[in-house]
Amino acid sequence: MKVIVQSTGVTPADVVAVARHDARVEIAEAAVAAMARSRDIVDGIEASGRPVYGVSTGFGALANTSIAPERRAELQHALIRSHAAGVGAPMPREVVRAMMLLRVRSLALGLSGVRPKLAQGLVDLLNHDITPWVPEHGSLGASGDLAPLAHCALVLLGEGWVLGKDGSRADAAQALHTAGLTPLELASKEGLALINGTDGMLGMLLLAIADAEHLFAMADVTAALAIEAMLGSERPFLPELHEIRPHPGQAASAANIHRLLQNSSIMDSHRDDLAHAVQDAYSMRCAPQVAGAARDTLEFVRVTAARELVSVVDNPVVLRDGRVESTGNFHGAPLGFAADFLAIAAAEVGAISERRVDRLLDVTRSRSLPPFLSPDAGVNSGLMIAQYTAAGIVAENRRLASPASVDSLPTSGMQEDHVSMGWAATKKLRTVLDNLTSLLAVELLSGVRGIQLRAPLSPSPAGLAAVSLVEVFAGAPGPDVFLAPVMEQARTVVSGPELRARIESSIGPLS
Repeated sequence: MKVIVQSTGVTPADVVAVARHDARVEIAEAAVAAMARSRDIVDGIEASGRPVYGVSTGFGALANTSIAPERRAELQHALIRSHAAGVGAPMPREVVRAMMLLRVRSLALGLSGVRPKLAQGLVDLLNHDITPWVPEHGSLGASGDLAPLAHCALVLLGEGWVLGKDGSRADAAQALHTAGLTPLELASKEGLALINGTDGMLGMLLLAIADAEHLFAMADVTAALAIEAMLGSERPFLPELHEIRPHPGQAASAANIHRLLQNSSIMDSHRDDLAHAVQDAYSMRCAPQVAGAARDTLEFVRVTAARELVSVVDNPVVLRDGRVESTGNFHGAPLGFAADFLAIAAAEVGAISERRVDRLLDVTRSRSLPPFLSPDAGVNSGLMIAQYTAAGIVAENRRLASPASVDSLPTSGMQEDHVSMGWAATKKLRTVLDNLTSLLAVELLSGVRGIQLRAPLSPSPAGLAAVSLVEVFAGAPGPDVFLAPVMEQARTVVSGPELRARIESSIGPLS
């Protein structure tokens, strides 16, 4: 697997391939030429002696401080060392790899004024599986992700830390030596070009988009399993009912759930019983309205990320006509807003899932299923405490859904007097999605257990696929077992591709 960084950038799929699947990276010749042309302009500015921010001046509140020519390389090295000021646990390897690839992308657009060897240095780190140790705290999403990117850049200089294969912190110089790589010496403008931009928050947002896309489809699956187990109605999911409220995500989710409920003797058992239920509860009947709104939110976020992927987010930029101009393109507001919006949507997909779980476990509302889905309730508690876990996660997601992007704090002597908090927004979005995985895992277990308890009635193809996968580690209804490992395996089923693949082989692709 190979990703080639073009002078026009990379794709979301490229980012996932490098971050999660260790695709090798190359820089296209056109991108190398674009960087070389841009560097020629900076060299001309150096020779002319003109004062230009980041080339011949200090940074931030020190922008009016002139730097002597013989100290400008020192300036760039000092910038990286001082800005690598993060603290806390290391960011996940996939996030750091995404961030490095996106910085290569930014440089390859040819408006940053750096030598091609700088971008190649980051590519070498990726291809030699050298992952900088990037602490979780440090970025305000102001001049982009300054501290996280500085920790990456420091490794190029043969300084700082890298993430060991066992998760430990190791010496960067030794890692470069082992890989046969030589530390770089920075020229003017290059330190600034390595750290000014939205690459960290964009990387996390792109990974979150990939995760949310899968989880929102799985939310339709677990909703259908729960509805089938509770003898719900399929009629609220008929297409003509969603044509009269034409939100595209809602229509897609309703179509999924309707197809997932077909060819089920469980559903057939009450279809013509008009006294069975005039209307199902909101958590059942309104599933596509909530999941569909989340899908539409995801589409907005996808469009925002796609725009950012073709954006130049450096400062200053070296325009092709030779001008060097300061910009505010590093400000992470578009990404912070998008991440906060998607976190709200994902939190609600999880919240309505937990409400279906609670209904499945409640003997007064589950339509004749045993208490807590235990055939011997009393001595056994069934899935009672799994729902407690789900409720606690819903509460945490509600706290995390509070927007980070409204929480600006001024920095750098009031020069950077409004910041985006985009790093915090995208970081907590990933936590919300991880929590959503757990919530859907609890609903998967509950739905499967309810379907098992409807025997001898046979379930839908989706129900059969879910039961066959889950029974392997959860067994049939019976005495209580140690539930934590069962829930962990259910999380693996939800996050992985197998259940969806089995279902789609029977009923066709899900939206």
